[in-house]
Amino acid sequence: MASRPTIILFLYLFSSFSTNSSSAAPSDFVATLKSTIDEVQGVISLVSKFANQFDDFRLSNALNDCVDLLDYSADELGWTLSATENPNSNDNSTGNRNSDLKAWLSAALGNQDTCLDGFEGTNSFVKGLVAGSLDTVTSLVSEVLGQIPSGGRLGRKLKSVSEGGGFPAWMKGSDRRLLQAPAGGVSADAVVAQDGTGQFTSVMDAVLAAPDYSERRYVIYVKRGVYKENVEIKKKKWNLMIVGDGMDVTIISGSRNFVDGWTTFRSATFAVSGKGFIARDITFENTAGPEKHQAVALRSDSDLSAYYRCAIKGYQDTLYAHSLRQFYRECRISGTVDFIFGNGAVVIQNCQILAKKGLPNQKNTITAQGRKDPNQNTGFSLQFSNMSADSDLIGSANSTLTYLGRPWKQYSRTVFMQSYMSDVIRPEGWLEWQGNFALDTLYYGEYMNYGPGAGLSSRVKWPGLHAITNSSQASAFTVAQFIDGNLWLPSTGVKFTAGLAV
Repeated sequence: MASRPTIILFLYLFSSFSTNSSSAAPSDFVATLKSTIDEVQGVISLVSKFANQFDDFRLSNALNDCVDLLDYSADELGWTLSATENPNSNDNSTGNRNSDLKAWLSAALGNQDTCLDGFEGTNSFVKGLVAGSLDTVTSLVSEVLGQIPSGGRLGRKLKSVSEGGGFPAWMKGSDRRLLQAPAGGVSADAVVAQDGTGQFTSVMDAVLAAPDYSERRYVIYVKRGVYKENVEIKKKKWNLMIVGDGMDVTIISGSRNFVDGWTTFRSATFAVSGKGFIARDITFENTAGPEKHQAVALRSDSDLSAYYRCAIKGYQDTLYAHSLRQFYRECRISGTVDFIFGNGAVVIQNCQILAKKGLPNQKNTITAQGRKDPNQNTGFSLQFSNMSADSDLIGSANSTLTYLGRPWKQYSRTVFMQSYMSDVIRPEGWLEWQGNFALDTLYYGEYMNYGPGAGLSSRVKWPGLHAITNSSQASAFTVAQFIDGNLWLPSTGVKFTAGLAV
């Protein structure tokens, strides 16, 4: 642990910072944004000084997470400021201004909660010091987010755009061709191969060598093999694409987990925050097992990112769709507790969702969506997908009860549409988080699902659960409307269906 003088200095600086912080946010939108960015930068500076001062692995990880997460918030607020002051600029954007602002501010609002979540199992004294400054940031971001007109996102039909052979119209033709080409036919900027036939033998080395802030697509081809490493694509690495030789043929494998001292955020085998990321024909796995609890295989904070024909394998907390706009197509996602979780604006389409056998008496929940503010654009939409038991659970589904989801945060939002649900799904459908928490404020929806687990007659009777019968209401959660997919997916080359029709 840190020495007593260090703790006293830590306390003094946090107290001093809180006292000198501005508590009244200006009414002018730009002025409020600038004030918020200043506040974030001040907290970053403060926490950075102490990130490595404690002789406690988990606490040091939590503090380092906070620095990174606050840095994300500063960027997202900076993008918002730039788009507000230069409305004709297309930098970092889809071209739909209100939608972009909603997305960036929604992400900036959630980062502080993730910072605090990382202190689970650590010295509560330090968490308390950090929490005061983070509350100020959260309050300011919430105020800014509340000023963005809600009409910029849900409830608005976008102009229909050609899907280009099953790919979204926002995806560039060049990226579409990259996704459709055989792996050997992709022109790669860098090749990773364990046998020495590429420029690199590790994926992380290839990522580090990629250019920063690339405006063009930079392709890293990873040849078949199991790469036992943790990969992190930092925020400066724009427009990277990772191409493997096939799902379960090219595998990136790690085993970081909560029990061994990692925060959930930092446990990811593969983590990406650089915007415009694409992955294709590859597996991300965390092999820690159910007894190690939280153990992330893939974490994404990449805005306008797409994952095509990927396997994402783990147990608890497999896929951390942490923030911003994301699309998954023809993927296989497996796990036990909350195995698709986070607070991104996410559409999962034509995917296999496989519940695994966990610890004795453990209940499976496919989703745990973390929307904390009704103004956030975030939520999970699962469409044209298959909810079934994985091989280790087939034949013994009653031994591990499996539910569609549970509310991680107050305004949790998840919709299942036009999907198959096997008998692995419990008749009640959904599970409480804790007592009556969020049951009135969540939004869960089911629309035109089928299969033995899709019956609605025995579903829980929560105020926030909706049996959607109106197609226009369901359309709000499609690729075109929920993540503005027509504006950006075509450039990635990933197949997608824009609306409700296959």
